[in-house]
Amino acid sequence: MKRILLLFCIVISFNSLAQEHAPIITYSSKDYNAHNQNWSISQTSNNYIYIANNAGLLEFNGAEWNLFEMYDSSIVRSVKVVGDKVFTGSFMDFGVWEKNEFGTLFYSSLVKMLNLDILEDEQFWSINELDGWLLFQSLSRIYLINIDTKESRVISSESPITKMFKVREDIYFQKRGEGIFKIENGTPKLVYNNSIVKDNEIISVLELDSNLLFVTNKSGIYKQNNNSFSPFINQNQIILNNINIYSAIQLEDKSIVLGTISKGIMHLDKNGNLIQNVNHNNGLSNNTVLSLFEDKYNNLWIGLDNGVNCINLASRFRIYTDNNGTIGTIYTSISHKDYLYLGTNQGLFYRDRKKGEKFSLINETKGQVWTLKNINGELFCGHNNGTYIIDNGKIETFIGNEDGSWDFQLIEDNPNLILQGNYKGLSIIEKQNNTWKYRNKLEGFDISSRFFKKVNNVIIVNHEFKGLYSLKVDEQLTEIKQVEFVENIKNAYGSSLFEFSNNLYYSNLEGVYKFLSFNKFEKDSIFSSFFKDYSSLTTMFEINEESDKLWRYADDNLLIISPSSVSVLPQLDSIPISKNIRNAVAGFENVSKISKNEYLMGNSNSYIVFNTLKEDLKTDFEIQINAIQAHKIDQPKTYLKLSENINLNNKHNNIEFSYSLPNYNKLKPNEYQYQLLGLSDKWSNWEEKPIHFFENLPNGNYTFNVRGKIGDQITTNIATYSFTIDKPWFLSNIAIALYVIGLIVMLLIFHSIYNSYYKKQKKELIVKAQKELKHKELKNKQELTSLKNEKLKQDFENKSRELAISTMSLIKKNEFLNNIKKELVKIDNENTLKHIVRTIDNNLNNTDDWKLFEEAFNNADKDFLNKIKDIHPKLTPNDLKLCAYLRLNLSSKEIAPLLNISHRSVEVKRYRLRKKMNLPHESSLTKYILEL
Repeated sequence: MKRILLLFCIVISFNSLAQEHAPIITYSSKDYNAHNQNWSISQTSNNYIYIANNAGLLEFNGAEWNLFEMYDSSIVRSVKVVGDKVFTGSFMDFGVWEKNEFGTLFYSSLVKMLNLDILEDEQFWSINELDGWLLFQSLSRIYLINIDTKESRVISSESPITKMFKVREDIYFQKRGEGIFKIENGTPKLVYNNSIVKDNEIISVLELDSNLLFVTNKSGIYKQNNNSFSPFINQNQIILNNINIYSAIQLEDKSIVLGTISKGIMHLDKNGNLIQNVNHNNGLSNNTVLSLFEDKYNNLWIGLDNGVNCINLASRFRIYTDNNGTIGTIYTSISHKDYLYLGTNQGLFYRDRKKGEKFSLINETKGQVWTLKNINGELFCGHNNGTYIIDNGKIETFIGNEDGSWDFQLIEDNPNLILQGNYKGLSIIEKQNNTWKYRNKLEGFDISSRFFKKVNNVIIVNHEFKGLYSLKVDEQLTEIKQVEFVENIKNAYGSSLFEFSNNLYYSNLEGVYKFLSFNKFEKDSIFSSFFKDYSSLTTMFEINEESDKLWRYADDNLLIISPSSVSVLPQLDSIPISKNIRNAVAGFENVSKISKNEYLMGNSNSYIVFNTLKEDLKTDFEIQINAIQAHKIDQPKTYLKLSENINLNNKHNNIEFSYSLPNYNKLKPNEYQYQLLGLSDKWSNWEEKPIHFFENLPNGNYTFNVRGKIGDQITTNIATYSFTIDKPWFLSNIAIALYVIGLIVMLLIFHSIYNSYYKKQKKELIVKAQKELKHKELKNKQELTSLKNEKLKQDFENKSRELAISTMSLIKKNEFLNNIKKELVKIDNENTLKHIVRTIDNNLNNTDDWKLFEEAFNNADKDFLNKIKDIHPKLTPNDLKLCAYLRLNLSSKEIAPLLNISHRSVEVKRYRLRKKMNLPHESSLTKYILEL
C-alpha cells in the first residue's frame, strides 16, 4: 500500500512538473497590502472581488486593491455578497458593508444594531443566504437574520459546528461526532449520521445529479445514496486518502476543485478523474489553500495561507513555466510522433505527451538549437553544431560538415536532396541508402543563410543586416553561378522570407515585396497595407506543419493570415495576448502546431499552448469610476461624491480620477482611454494605468469620459462624470459687476479728463492755427511785397534802361549837332549859317528834351528829385538837371553835351553844386547823390 501511495505521489509530482496549466495570476501580501491569510471570497454584481483577510476586508476592482479594516482591527473570517451589500463575519461580530456617496465602504454591525448576545471569543467562519435570511455560522451557533425585518433567530449546539453548506436551496451543517443537519423552517434536522459524516470532518457538500457528494478532510470524497456512502473515485481515492483537504468547490461545469493543506489544488472532472494538480512547483504562490471561489467569468480564485491567486480556467491558453531555468529560451518546437520537442539555447528537450513525463535533454544536443523541421516524416534539427536527425527522442544521424545549420528545404524535384542554410553559405545533404549524408557546399556564396528559399534555379537569401541576395545555381546544385544584390529593398532586422498562395515574399517593417524573377521584387500593395492598423509588428513567419498560414505578432495580438475563400484579400484573424506574457526573443518568434487545433508558442522561460477554436469568454464588461479626489496645491486630497455633479472652488482644480475594469484575465490586460470635454475633445492613447491626474485646470464646465478595452473588446459603456470649477473670486458675478461699475466710473473720469484735454488741445490747436494763419498772412504779405519789390525793381531796371537809352540818344544827338555846328561855322555864308546854328542851338537847348528826360527819370527814380529838393531847397532847375545826370552816374564829359556846355563848365557847376549842398571837400558829390 505504501508503495502504491509513493508511486501516485511520484506521478503527481511528475505531472505537476510537466503540466501545462491555465494562466495563473498571483497576488502577494505586498500587492494587496494586507496580511497573508485569506479565508473567504465573494463577488458583487459589478464583478468586484471581496476577500476576508486577517487584516480586514479586501476589495479588488481589477485595477487596485483596497483594504477596509474593522473598527477593532479584528480578523475577518468570512464574506458573502448579497445584492449590492457585502456581509462579513469576524471576531465576535458580523455585519454589512455598504458604499457611501464617495465610493468608499463603511461598516454597520448587525450584532450591535440588533443587540445580539454573542458568546465570548466567538468567530464567524461561514455566511449563507436563503429565502431572505442571512445565516452566520460560528463554531457554536448559527445566527439567522431576516434581511428586511431584521428578525433574528439562533441555532445553538453543544457539539462544535465545523462547517455550513448550501446545496441547491438547502442549508446543511455538520456537528462534530453527530452528523449532517439540515435547516428546515429555522430548525436543525439530522439527515445523515453515517460513520463517514460522524467520524470525518466534512469540508464541503456538493451535488451529483440527484445525489450529494461529501468531501472529507482526510478520507477523500464519498457519494451519498439514501443513507449509504461509497467512495466517489477509485484510483484517485487512494491519492486523496493521503491528502489533507481544507476547502472544496464545485465549478459551473460540474468539475470539482479541492484545496489542500500542502499539495495546492486538485482539479477533478465530474467523474472524479484527476485533471491536474496545481501547486507551488507549477504556479501557485503557496500550497495551503484556505478558500476557493469561482467568479462569473469562470475564473478560480484561491485564498492561500500566503497570498491570493486567480486561475483563468476558461482561457484558451495553457502555460508551461520552467521555474528551474533548466530548459532555457525556446527558439523552436515541434510535435513529432508521440513526442513534444523544444529547441532551446540549452539544447533539444523532449517528452512523451501521452505519458505526461517531464522534459528530458538529449545530451549530445547541448547548446543552441535553431530550428526543428519535419521533412517527409523525419525530424531535422538545425543546431549550432550542425544538423541532427532525431527519432523517438534519440539522435539517429549527425551531419557536422558545416558550421551551424539554420534551416532546411527539400529540393522540389528530388526527395533525396535537402538544401540547408549554414553560418557560411548553403550546402546540400543527400539521402544515401536510407541515411542522410553531407554531399557538398554550394561554392561561390559564403554569407550566413538563415532565411532562404529556392525557386527553380534561383535561391533567394535574406541576411537581416547585409540585405537580400538573388543567386543562380547550376543544375547539379554544386555552385552558385551568379550573385546579385537586390538594390531596391532595404535590409532590416526582423525581415523574413515566406511563401503564401504559391508565391514567394520578402517582408520587413516597411512593407511586403513579391518575388517576380531573378533579382526582381515589387512591393505588394495588398500585403503592405494589410497591417496598417497595427504597430509593434514583428517578423512574419510560417510554420512547418501549415504552409497555408502566416503568423505575426503585433501589439498585444497574435495575427494569423490565411487565404480567403470569398475574397482576393487574405483572411486576418487575431488572438489577443499581452506582449509582456509572450516574451519571445525578438526576431526568433516561433509557433508550432502540436495537434489539430492546438499550437505552441515559445518564449524566454516557458511556452504557451493555445486552442484556435476555443474562444475566450466574451463578456459585456463595464468600466466604473471608483473614486474622484480634488485638492489644492500642496494640500491633502478630498474625495468627491460620485453620484452627483459638483462645483469646485477654483483652488481645488487638481483632480484625480480612479477607474477600473473588473477583468481578471492574465493574458489580456486592461487598457483605458479617457477624454476631458471642456479641455479637449480628443481621446487619449490607450494605456494600462487606471488613474489619471489633471493639474491646474482653469475654471469652466467639464465632463470626464473613460472607457476600457480588454484585448480587442471595448467596454459596452463609457463612464462619465461632469463637474464645474468655479471662477476665482475676482472673476465672480459680484466682482464682475464691481469691475463694470468701476470701469464705467473710470470711463467717465477718463471721458472728463479727455474732454478737458480735448478742449485744451482744441484751444491750443486754434491758437496754433491762428498763429500759423497769421504767419501765413505775413508770409503772403512778405511774398507779395517781395513780388511788388521785384516788379518795381524790374520796372526800375526797365525805366533805367529806357532813361539810359534816352540819355545816350540825347548825348549822341547833341554831340552830333555840335559837330555839325562846328562844321557849319566854317561855311562862309553867314546868314544861312546863323539860321542853321540858331536852329541847332534851339535843338540843343530844347526844353522838351529835358521834360522828356525828367519824365523818364521820375519814372525810374520818381522820389529822387523831390527828395533832393526837400534836402536842398535852394537848388535851381539847372542844379537839379546836374543832380539827375549825376544820379545816372554820368561823367562830366557825358554831362557836357547834355547841358550844351563845355567840360570845364560842368566841373564849375559841380563845384557850385557842392557848395550849395555844403558837402565837405573830401566827400564825393556823385557818391552822395547816388546814396540818397
